[in-house]
Amino acid sequence: MADMLTITKTPGRVVILHLTGKLDGQTHDTLVEAAKLELAAGTRFLLIDLQRLEMITSAGLGALNGIYRLFTPTEEIEAWKDGKRGEPYKSAYFKLAAAAPNIYYVLNIAGFLSNIPIYPNLEDALKSFPA
Repeated sequence: MADMLTITKTPGRVVILHLTGKLDGQTHDTLVEAAKLELAAGTRFLLIDLQRLEMITSAGLGALNGIYRLFTPTEEIEAWKDGKRGEPYKSAYFKLAAAAPNIYYVLNIAGFLSNIPIYPNLEDALKSFPA
């Protein structure tokens, strides 16, 4: 079905959620719930693979923002703001990879890329996580 979002998982120290389909008002809860389950299971580092994502809407952006907030400690963001005024905080815990040009454009224009790191491929993204 064209309106579906399929999520597959690659387990590891960094859990990868691979998205296929559309991330919109009908599917955003599915992604948020998958991320919450990972967090509850003890996952500290989450990477979302956008390679097969066809479309993202404002509801999908809201889901990504919610996941960013789940995986990024508030106290760390506040400490960054106090010490590095004016510089954007980039999450070390939640990252994106392999977005198609249309998805990258939406993420960029919505301002998401100032706080959520995005990498051109999974390999580069995985290397970027702390050891």
